[in-house]
Amino acid sequence: MTSALALRRVSKIYDSEPNAVHALREVDLAVERGELVAVMGPSGSGKSTLLTIAGSLEEATSGQVLVDGVDLATVSRADRAKLRRRSIGYVFQDFNLLPGLTALENVTLPLELDGIPLKRAREAGLEALEELDVVDQADRFPDELSGGQRQRIAIARAVVGERGLLLADEPTGALDSVNGEAVMRLLRAATQRGVAGVVVTHEAQLASWADRVVFLRDGHVVDQTVALPGPESLLATADR
Repeated sequence: MTSALALRRVSKIYDSEPNAVHALREVDLAVERGELVAVMGPSGSGKSTLLTIAGSLEEATSGQVLVDGVDLATVSRADRAKLRRRSIGYVFQDFNLLPGLTALENVTLPLELDGIPLKRAREAGLEALEELDVVDQADRFPDELSGGQRQRIAIARAVVGERGLLLADEPTGALDSVNGEAVMRLLRAATQRGVAGVVVTHEAQLASWADRVVFLRDGHVVDQTVALPGPESLLATADR
């Protein structure tokens, strides 16, 4: 079966010698549908770079990136943009909601850009907001919402439609522990519907929601934990 996401010997180098920065070094990673993978590691280890490359927001220097079996290097820029709209949901650290749009308009925007009729887009958007228990905030603007509500709106936008891959970069960074746990519960629920999820987090307690934890250091995958033994053990592994 084709993986939802596959990185094969992916490297990313910023700048050129002698100032080259090796953000990723021959990373191999496969994520299956229905699986939630957490990515952990110290600051500068390449976690966010891994997500932006997986989400086709930037290109790898070398190696292959495949989404549902499609090699991103073989498709045009326009087709990559279409792939992001249709197949990839991305939750940014700062939510990245458009301030001039309501919560519902933020959620439906990717669908409308993809040519989905407004009525169908609104129905799908309202359904996503209902699943995340923020449908009562549909007509409010981002600056009228709490941090937890904005994060739920951002997740609704990421999962609306037929997205098969969900990427989240420190989605709980601005939230308290209660809302952080709620966000991870929502990501877990999305994967239980068959979505493949990758979440970057520095908190072992939140990573314990994942099926597998991948540890990065200096751009390398240095360890993976499949059967999670608990937050304390995860922290010990991350500190190696």
